[in-house]
Amino acid sequence: MPELTTQDKEFLDQLIAKITLHIAEEEFGVAELADEMHMSRSNLLRKVKKTTSFSVSQFINQVRLERAMELLRSSSGNVSEVSHQVGFNSPSYFIKCFREYYGYPPGEVGKRTESVTEEDSVQPVAKLSNRKWILASVGVFLLVVLGLIWMSRDYFAEKLTREKSIVVLPFKNDSADSSNVYLINGLMEATLNNLQKIKDLRVLSRTSAEKYRGINKSIPEMADELNVNYLVEGSGQKVGDKIVLNIQLIDGAKDRHLWSKQYRREVSDIFALQQEISQDIAKEIQAVITPEEKSRIEKEPTENLKAYDSFMKGLDLLNKGGDDNLLESVRFFEEAIQEDKRFALAYACAGMAFYYYDMFRAEKVHLEQLGVYADKAMLYDPSLGESLIAKAMYYLLKKEYGQALPFLERGLEYRPNSSLIIGLLADFYANYLPDTEKYLEYALKGVQLDAGSNDSVATSYFYLRLGNALIQTGFVEEAGYYIDKSLEYFSGNLYSRYVKAFISYAQDSNLRHTRQLLKIEFDKDTSRFDILQDLGKVSYYLRDYDSAYFYYERFNRLREENNLNVYVHENMLIGVVYEQMGKMKEGRRFIESYRDYLDKDQTVYKNLGLTMYYAHEGDFDKALEHFRLFGKEDNIQYWVILFLNKDPMADKIKNHPEFKEIWTGVEDEFWRHNAETRARLEEQGLL
Repeated sequence: MPELTTQDKEFLDQLIAKITLHIAEEEFGVAELADEMHMSRSNLLRKVKKTTSFSVSQFINQVRLERAMELLRSSSGNVSEVSHQVGFNSPSYFIKCFREYYGYPPGEVGKRTESVTEEDSVQPVAKLSNRKWILASVGVFLLVVLGLIWMSRDYFAEKLTREKSIVVLPFKNDSADSSNVYLINGLMEATLNNLQKIKDLRVLSRTSAEKYRGINKSIPEMADELNVNYLVEGSGQKVGDKIVLNIQLIDGAKDRHLWSKQYRREVSDIFALQQEISQDIAKEIQAVITPEEKSRIEKEPTENLKAYDSFMKGLDLLNKGGDDNLLESVRFFEEAIQEDKRFALAYACAGMAFYYYDMFRAEKVHLEQLGVYADKAMLYDPSLGESLIAKAMYYLLKKEYGQALPFLERGLEYRPNSSLIIGLLADFYANYLPDTEKYLEYALKGVQLDAGSNDSVATSYFYLRLGNALIQTGFVEEAGYYIDKSLEYFSGNLYSRYVKAFISYAQDSNLRHTRQLLKIEFDKDTSRFDILQDLGKVSYYLRDYDSAYFYYERFNRLREENNLNVYVHENMLIGVVYEQMGKMKEGRRFIESYRDYLDKDQTVYKNLGLTMYYAHEGDFDKALEHFRLFGKEDNIQYWVILFLNKDPMADKIKNHPEFKEIWTGVEDEFWRHNAETRARLEEQGLL
């Protein structure tokens, strides 16, 4: 393999120097390195990947481990001391990484000769201290491939490493007849939907592309803003019984037309036309289409062209949104169903229109109709992504959340690029069955597929979701970045400011500052009982029981007046505050309601809740019994790490040796999982 260029070597030397300068700082990661190098995160990730074949986090870890080896050989420091010196605050995680990198634990370094060679043990895939950059070999086949790459570097590098990311821009109506717009939009939608069925592609959502309708921006500008390599442009018209459609595939960065084709088809051949376009595009960018995906692309939704025409009119209205358009779309879907009683896609889309209409309404007017249409869609085509989405939406609207999950997961198998399904899954793991890793994974995938719509408010809430997922997983800086981005799109997003108040605590550990920020938000809208209970909770953590009681009293009054069964999981804290204020009877009522809540709790926090309950009751044996069980849980939220030691209920037990030992393990496991998650997501290009 040829040597790196002088420019590449200088770049790597600068990286190593910057990392070495901050090597003892565990929090020094991708974002910090990007700042030190005066590069954006994305540019740094691409540059390091291209130059070394490693992710940035892998690169940083290798520099740390190389330095650790030097210290273990040349100093008298023990493993724990060295791990901290090179930025691993968890010795157990350091030992794990060291073993994986060198093939033996750090404790054995002194037993081995200082002249250990690469042949003596399993050595790193890249030896940074000697600046020798080699790819790990997994056999003769890979060596041959690498040889071919370097023999014709420009050609093969682009074909083998370029991400197959694509956006389908809004098609233009070339006809003077504006009544044909729905048809051209329908062809664009069908092209997009077919491409979204191909797992080998990353296909951006329709809303990401829609903001460029009527906007005169250059191809490179759009490619950069959307972070895609390929763009599809289309224009067409209906002439009598014929459709004339012009399609172009463009290299985004180079603004180079890679392929173009004019399609002239009879209207009766519209399904064959849709299939041909998507398969031609996939072929040009060398996307792999599995037999199952090909079958789904080639499945015709109906044999009745009149039904399909009505369906496209309804779909155009559904995509526009708004209550009037949603109800009008159902009228066209029902027209389509009248023409074809087995039209599963029309049933599914009618159900989805009802879901969007009722989603934020207290009274679910169309729940029963949504259920009927979802069942019909599943009856006539249970493998259709839209059928599965409609059925999941029915259960979500009905608040039978566990029933929705299998339909969402199966829908994603059939539509791996569906930002709609990914968004629903992100919300599911945030609100209904908390799982920080899955919440973050789906939120990040959503970012990749839905790169902002023309609706700034919707985009603001989209970034709020991601910021919330990031902070729950312990990615503090990234969370702050996306919450700020959310507020850039819509400064009036009160929920983003709400989350930002807690991110501030993760940054400065100042609970009084957090309470001040929450109070500012509450003063803007004194009906926000969610902020009221958090004002009470923060005051409780500050042991300011007078203030906590004041806020909890107002919160409970609002809860009772509006007959709301919400925040039951906070009743333990409320009960303790009431007891502190001498309200023993009321306090006991809240505490016992919390105990009843735990009997039904199915989350990973049940045993932690029981730990605090029994600690408060003075039964430390039972408290420790449940804390041992909690110590085995995965994917806990960062809030637990931040606030458990602040909880007055933990005062009675947190100095118990076994409690301290378990808690240290919980913290170590959280940060180990955080580091692994970061590395995995960066490797996948999600972080």
